Amino acid sequence: MPPGSSPVPGGAATPGRRRRLAVRRVRDLCALGALAGLLLALMVVPFAGTAGVGARDAATWFDEQPSDLDTAGVAQRSRILAADGSLIATFYSENRVDVPFARIAPVMRQAVVAIEDSRFYEHGALDSKGTVRALVTNVGSGEVQQGGSGITQQYVKNLLISQADTPAGKAEAQALTPARKLRELKYAVAMEKRYSKDEILRRYLNIAYYGAGAYGVEAAAQRYFGIPAARLDLNQAALLAGVIRYPYAYDPIEHPDVARQRRDTVLARMAQLRLISPETAAETAAGPLELHPKTFRSGCVTSKAPFFCDYVQREILTNPVFGSTAAKREKLLKTGGLTIRTTLDTQTQRAAQKAVDRHVPRRNSARKAAAEALVEPGTGRIKGMAVDRALGPNKERGKTWINFAADADHGASIGMQSGSTFKVFTLAAALEQDMPFGTRITAPGSYTPTGFRDCKGRRVGDPDASLGNSADGEGGRSFTLVTGTHHSVNTFFLELEHEVGLCDTVKMAERLGMRQANGKPLEQYPSFTLGFNSVSPLRLAAAYAAFGARGRYCRPVAITSITGPDGKGRKVPSARCKQVLDKGVADAVNHVLQGVLTKGTAAGMGIGRPAAGKTGTVDNFSAAWFAGYTPDLASAVWVGDPRGGYRYPMTDLCMDGECYGEVFGATIPAPIWQDTMEGALRGRPAGDFHRPPGFYFSLGSGEEAPKRPKRKTPAKKPGDGKKKRGDPPAAADPKPRKRAA
Repeated sequence: MPPGSSPVPGGAATPGRRRRLAVRRVRDLCALGALAGLLLALMVVPFAGTAGVGARDAATWFDEQPSDLDTAGVAQRSRILAADGSLIATFYSENRVDVPFARIAPVMRQAVVAIEDSRFYEHGALDSKGTVRALVTNVGSGEVQQGGSGITQQYVKNLLISQADTPAGKAEAQALTPARKLRELKYAVAMEKRYSKDEILRRYLNIAYYGAGAYGVEAAAQRYFGIPAARLDLNQAALLAGVIRYPYAYDPIEHPDVARQRRDTVLARMAQLRLISPETAAETAAGPLELHPKTFRSGCVTSKAPFFCDYVQREILTNPVFGSTAAKREKLLKTGGLTIRTTLDTQTQRAAQKAVDRHVPRRNSARKAAAEALVEPGTGRIKGMAVDRALGPNKERGKTWINFAADADHGASIGMQSGSTFKVFTLAAALEQDMPFGTRITAPGSYTPTGFRDCKGRRVGDPDASLGNSADGEGGRSFTLVTGTHHSVNTFFLELEHEVGLCDTVKMAERLGMRQANGKPLEQYPSFTLGFNSVSPLRLAAAYAAFGARGRYCRPVAITSITGPDGKGRKVPSARCKQVLDKGVADAVNHVLQGVLTKGTAAGMGIGRPAAGKTGTVDNFSAAWFAGYTPDLASAVWVGDPRGGYRYPMTDLCMDGECYGEVFGATIPAPIWQDTMEGALRGRPAGDFHRPPGFYFSLGSGEEAPKRPKRKTPAKKPGDGKKKRGDPPAAADPKPRKRAA
């Protein structure tokens, strides 16, 4: 019987409770007697329980197939699996796994038939002998001890309850009324015509409630014993068969003594029917229950990869490919019995979680946070996603519902300013315009952003602003594309961005999948190259992965396949990979960024194999980043304060005994990246980058090259040092360099 359908024996017998139970027993006894009489009458004379159906049409009415008969839609739990098949999480409204007849132990089938409907294989939809026997037993005892419904009718009742979408519908499906009983009987007649006895029994075993949140025999076997239904023995089968009648009262975890008595009753009945010997029944009854409970929690909170799990959940709940409405998508996830195979690599995930937790502990006194996303170049597959928090209520220290690694539509994060990691898009735009590595530009000590146009041709800039280097590098001297990148010189990249064109830089970032974390297009101002746009680690990791894949960009994907309980596949989102950058340009970017790990701002952060990357420090030390990659794996790491980086900057902070003055991209994010990549790639072959085309070396390697004329910049004015945005009049832009044919 389903939950809530039967009184609960046992418990404290207070006077008030005894009176309520007495009233309930009398009521149920009267109702059962009336229903039994009605059903007996149906066996003797034609009878119709609904208006407008005459006695001579009663037989026809029962023989007709119900037009609303639907055996589909029974809720089953869905599973999210890692790439290696290991379980990430389960989702369900009812914890149920439908299994075929052959995967249910024969002794389990015997036990249920013995105690629930011993003549199941002999009678049709209605067991007249069983109904009379139940009526006599209940009248003689003065209480409801036996039900008159057989297994087929019980299956129908459970089916109708399971398919009811509202509390009122479920209550109607359980109401002890003649109308409901007649409806069940009509459905039962149809079931007996449509399915074999074995199939009806299979369906009943899979739909019945077994207490403790377990629906169906497979979930019950796993819940109580930690084994599949195919491996149930006599003791276990008798226990589960006994639970079905009163699943709350006979729950062996909550009421072991009552459950044991009920198990022994089933064993005695099986011996009476000669399914087992009296000696076997007695020997089994003398033994313990031998429970080994296993919990299956719904959702991502207890997952070993909670934020990746949450990302997958949000992908299903927000993507129309999984249903036209939010309600339909949620129902599919929680009741559809889906097997969702994902891209998660367990080795990578463990390495990432260990690294962020080590460098930014969850309950650090500074209340800083870290997030990392890892993407496979050339496929877009998300290999790992870690946040130094547990998934849970934000009001609890060390927990958050916000996935800092993902965009708002997949994690509620509005993103974080990207800092100098965006300089790579200016570098790529310059290399695409065939600038050699040795191209030299003088970087002023401060820079006034004028002479820029956005992609709509509008003048953008601020002649009253002055942008500096703020310890990202040195100003006042010349740098090449290589050395300017290695030292991450702000004013160098502002000059370079002006040379290649703001719009070309923006379009480069957009081609590589970049947008704001809130879903809006990137904002376009001269400080674009310094990273004022708020983005997510996942989107940045995917962009850098495109460099590792030699210019092939793939949209990040987390799901590889989804199959229903029938084994049929469903459509899943595609990575939509596309070559967005010439291979030679990507090779040139890789060549420059490799030096960041050997002689630049992240020197000493190598991982023992070819790798490239870029540090990022946001204005006023409000956050820090590192984005790095190999040909096989790309990662982006953010560290900052969720309460607001400008209000709580990354300066003068201590975390678990480690104290920092000013936090740069190489201070905490780069070590997180290094630890993650070493662990994720351990034991795996190392890929290598390709040598860029020779013309990039036409002015040398970039370490030494002829000086390039310095562009004149306006003198400093009051208010210098503050970054501003605006659209004031500006001088005409210089002509952008065109790419050679």
